[in-house]
Amino acid sequence: MTIKLFYEDSYITNFTAHTWEQFTDEANRSYIVLDQTAFYPTGGGQPYDTGTLNGVQVLEVEDVDGQIRHYVDEPLPQQDAVQGQINWKRRFDHMQQHAGQHILSAAFEDQLGYSTVSFHLGQDVCTIDLEVAQLSEKDVAVVEAFANDIIQQNLPIETKWVTEEELSQYSLRKQLAVSENIRLVIIPNVDYSGCGGTHPSSTGQVSAISVLKIEKQKNQTRVYFVCGHRVTNELRTKQAVVQGLTNLLNVPESKLVSAAERVLLQSKEYEKTIDELNEKLLAIEAKDLLHEASSIHDLKIVQMISYEYRMKDLQKLAKMVLKEDPAVVVFFVSERDNKMQIVCGRGETDLDMNLALKGVLPLINGKGGGKKDFAQGGGEPIRSAEEVMMELVKTVR
Repeated sequence: MTIKLFYEDSYITNFTAHTWEQFTDEANRSYIVLDQTAFYPTGGGQPYDTGTLNGVQVLEVEDVDGQIRHYVDEPLPQQDAVQGQINWKRRFDHMQQHAGQHILSAAFEDQLGYSTVSFHLGQDVCTIDLEVAQLSEKDVAVVEAFANDIIQQNLPIETKWVTEEELSQYSLRKQLAVSENIRLVIIPNVDYSGCGGTHPSSTGQVSAISVLKIEKQKNQTRVYFVCGHRVTNELRTKQAVVQGLTNLLNVPESKLVSAAERVLLQSKEYEKTIDELNEKLLAIEAKDLLHEASSIHDLKIVQMISYEYRMKDLQKLAKMVLKEDPAVVVFFVSERDNKMQIVCGRGETDLDMNLALKGVLPLINGKGGGKKDFAQGGGEPIRSAEEVMMELVKTVR
C-alpha cells in the first residue's frame, strides 16, 4: 500500500521515495510503484497529477486497490531512491476547481435547495449536474454571487478522517458512498462533504467562480463553470473575441448583439437572392441543353459534362429539363472537388435509369441508386467524365 502524501499536505510538490518497483501492465505500459507519493491518482471527478520521477515524465496516475501506479514514458534507471516532482500548475488548478465545485454545489443547495448529483473536472471547463429540470439565469446569478461571497470571506477549508459513527456530528451535503476510510472536506458553516480530492487551505485561494452556461439534461440541469486562474483565462479569451467583433462590425460592445442580428438577417436575404438568381440561371441552362439535345433511336438525349455543378444543382437542373420536355432522357456527369457525380433521368420513356446508373458506378468505385425514372450516385474520378458519359449513352444504344 502506497503512503498518500497528498492527503497529508496537498501543497507538497517534491518528495523522495526510498523503496520502489517497476512493472509493465497488460498493455505493455511501464509503471512505477513507490512506498510513498504526492502524485494524486484519478478519482472522485478529479484528474491525475503529472510531473516527473527522477526526471522521467509521469503520463498518468491510477489507484489500483490502494497501490498508486505512476505510468511513465520510459523505464527508470535503477537507483536507490526516486525523487518525485509534481506539476504544481496543474495540481493547483485542480485544487481550485475542486474546491470551487464544493462551494458552488453548497451555494445551489443553500440558496435554491438543488442537489448536485455528479461532478466532472475537465481540462478547460468543469460541470455539475443538478437534480432539477429547469434553472433560470436569475437563479444562476443569485447562486454565483453567493458562491463568490464565500470565496471572499476566505474561510478555512479543512480535511478530517472520521469513522462512520462520527458522521452524525456533521451536516453532510450528500450521502456517502463508503463506510470506511471516510475523509471529510469541511468549509465551516458552508459545506461538509465526503471527498478524496485535493483542495487549497482556504476559500480565498479559489479566487473566483464563473458560471459559463446551463444546459438541460433530461430531468437534470448541467452547469458549466470555471474557477481560479481559469476565470481570468476565460475573460481574456472572451474579451479578445468581443474586441475583434466590435472592430469588425464597427459598433460599441453594448450593440454587438443587435449588429450581429442585422448581419445575419442581411446574409439570409443575400442567400435568398442568390438562390432565386441560381434558379433563373438553371432554367436558362435547361432550355439551352434542350436545344442541344441529340437523338438516338428516336429518343432525345440531353447530355452534359460539368466541372462546376454540385449534386444538388445537377438534380434540380435535370428535373427542370424533364419538366420542359417529358419525352427526353437526361444524363449529367459532374467532376469537381475530386469527386465524380452522376444524375440519370427520364420522362415518358420506359428506360430504367437506376439500371443505367448501376452499369457505370463500378467504373468509378461508386455508390448510388434511385428509381426507374430518376437515379443519382457518385464515386472517384478514376475514369474521365467523357468515358463515363459514353458508357451511359451506350445503355440507350
